[in-house]
Amino acid sequence: MNRRRFLQSTSAACAGFALANSVRARSDTHSPEGWRTFEVTTKIEVLKPSGVTRIWVPAALIRDTPFQRTLANRYDAEAGTVKFITNKRNALGIVLASYAPHRNPVLRLASRVRLKDYDVDLSVPEARPQVSEAELDYFLQPTRYVPTNGIVKETALKAIAGASTEVEKARAIYAWVVENTFRDPNVRGCGRGDIGRMLESGSLGGKCADLNALFVGLARSVGLPARDVYGVRIAKSEFGYKSLGLSTDNATKAQHCRAEVYLREHGWVPVDPADVRKVVLEEPPGNRPLTDSAVTRVRGRLFGSWEMNWMAYNYGQEVELPGSSRPPLPFFMYPQAETAEGPVDPLDPDNFKYEITAKEIG
Repeated sequence: MNRRRFLQSTSAACAGFALANSVRARSDTHSPEGWRTFEVTTKIEVLKPSGVTRIWVPAALIRDTPFQRTLANRYDAEAGTVKFITNKRNALGIVLASYAPHRNPVLRLASRVRLKDYDVDLSVPEARPQVSEAELDYFLQPTRYVPTNGIVKETALKAIAGASTEVEKARAIYAWVVENTFRDPNVRGCGRGDIGRMLESGSLGGKCADLNALFVGLARSVGLPARDVYGVRIAKSEFGYKSLGLSTDNATKAQHCRAEVYLREHGWVPVDPADVRKVVLEEPPGNRPLTDSAVTRVRGRLFGSWEMNWMAYNYGQEVELPGSSRPPLPFFMYPQAETAEGPVDPLDPDNFKYEITAKEIG
């Protein structure tokens, strides 16, 4: 495998990206169709390598969607070998770089994407691209951290009491998560998404990977296909929410997962109850009540739409990292590494250094 490797979504996309390296490409950041183009660069370095060192990093979504078209993922492991591994079912791309002993483990990944605000009109049925029953069944299945029986199903049935249509059931679950959870700033990273533990303990605090996984598990338990979508914020919010966007081009700590639920009259529908709770806690001046106008406005918007100042990585849960000795990850949203001493904590800056930067291409 070459040390330098270029993955293309399509041959045309590849040509456009290659041209931009030497000649300034024509800008389509504010196209008439609403698409904006971004380049997101991740640089990872293991500061204390030992023996053979491996680095895994999530690539931009390897599937076209109504909200994202990935043009290319370009990666470079200067002192190592690199592979690109895909899992189409989860739209998952993994860049795996391996380094022999005494090599400097540094990996760079540049993803170029087009993004468009995602809004589904739930007032009328819409013709949607057909989704296979196999795909829908897959996103009904329980996982280790997102079970669909026991207390999860009991909670969901209480939440949807009185609801008859799929839209009503999904809205009821969304409302239940918004009204019964809270964002816990003390949780490391984006959380773990262990919803069975959350419900059993009665402690419903967490971050996006916890709160949106709760929505997903409750929806699946009552027959609504649902999935987490893992990604990273890459631009400021055009809707005026400081807590829902970046103030600079540094996205290193801006990982965020969202969720989708499948409604047969509308297709995949975007939701994000976790961001409602983020606005409650963090939108200046902070600690806003649910009745606050800024909260009610974003609560209404985040059932059925996303602002696309965010880039998606994948839908993966229980992700096995190729060549790793560790058990599957609950999800793959942060760079990961492993040395002869074992896994490196991705949230430990003394051992694992990485930076994510984003820029709109103009």
